[in-house]
Amino acid sequence: MFWTMSIILFALWALGMISGSTEGLWIHLLLIFALVALILALTQRGRRIAI
Repeated sequence: MFWTMSIILFALWALGMISGSTEGLWIHLLLIFALVALILALTQRGRRIAI
């Protein structure tokens, strides 16, 4: 789930940077949220327990 979220947020951030209609701080918040989702995905990967 976090992998998908981070990929979508990275894509939206890249699209916003390419389109040139950046709204200052707001476009960079997408990058921060994507990095947080990626870090959560990496930490959750180590916690999986097979039942």
